[in-house]
Amino acid sequence: MSDTVVIKSSTRRGLRLVLSESADYNKLKEDIAEKFRASATFLGEESKGIEFQGRVLSDEQKLEIIDIIHANCNLSIVCIIEDNPELDKRFMEKIKKFIPEETMKQETVPVQQQMPYADSSTGQFFKGNLRSGQVLDVETSIIVIGDVKPGAKVISKGNVIILGSLKGNVYAGSGGNVNAFVVALDMNPLQIRIADTIARAPDNPKKNPVKETKIAFWDDGNIYIEPLNKDVMGDIRL
Repeated sequence: MSDTVVIKSSTRRGLRLVLSESADYNKLKEDIAEKFRASATFLGEESKGIEFQGRVLSDEQKLEIIDIIHANCNLSIVCIIEDNPELDKRFMEKIKKFIPEETMKQETVPVQQQMPYADSSTGQFFKGNLRSGQVLDVETSIIVIGDVKPGAKVISKGNVIILGSLKGNVYAGSGGNVNAFVVALDMNPLQIRIADTIARAPDNPKKNPVKETKIAFWDDGNIYIEPLNKDVMGDIRL
């Protein structure tokens, strides 16, 4: 079997995929499919993060490789592990532009620093767009660096922050936490659920709605969606 693709166990929560720098990309995709088909029984049906090494890949190539993995074994790749402290720093700086610093009482930690059994009081990053049929299900709060397309779904026991457009479904506070909230730079979801309360998109949505950062939160049995500002954030219970 080709040695252009090597699968290593990074941690109990992730895989490290080492790829040949010199191999033709199309040939590399064939080798990835072959490697994961051959390893499907060994890898099982777990949910894992994935870290890419050995080759510089574009975001589109990373997502394409994840699709190949899903098609050739029973693993569920739920996040991309980025071992890049400078990138994490830039992500946090971007987040702070939209969420007042005094409200960020929860510790938001990059994926590579997560403990194997993290709870909803911590957080992690997912970088990339979620497309129709894809589900991101995490035990922690989650920051999505990208869009959640129609037909995609994010499930989190904590909060969900989307640095992009939300046009799919989000389930925050999946463990029953009514204090969980959802933030998106462009909030136009099909459905939002917080704990046991569900809010659906109107049957006749506004055409060309104004794009602005909004927050969805639970209060007294209802879900409210409002523009994000300091006054609203001051009322949120963490």
